[in-house]
Amino acid sequence: MRTPDGQVKIDPDGRMNGRGAYVCRNPECLARAVKSKALQRALKTEIPEETFLELTEEIGRG
Repeated sequence: MRTPDGQVKIDPDGRMNGRGAYVCRNPECLARAVKSKALQRALKTEIPEETFLELTEEIGRG
C-alpha cells in the first residue's frame, strides 16, 4: 500500500490508511505482478526493490 505521505509499505491486514493493492498469496502471482508492473500502476508510484523482497518473504510465510 502507498501511505498518504508516499511511502510504500506491506499491509497484510489491510487496515492502514492509503492506497492499497491486493496480491494473492501465491509466488507466481507476485512474479507476474512484478513483471507486468501491475503494483506500480495500482499504487501510482515506483516501488523499491527491497519492498518486493519483503513481500516475497511475507508470501512465503503465508
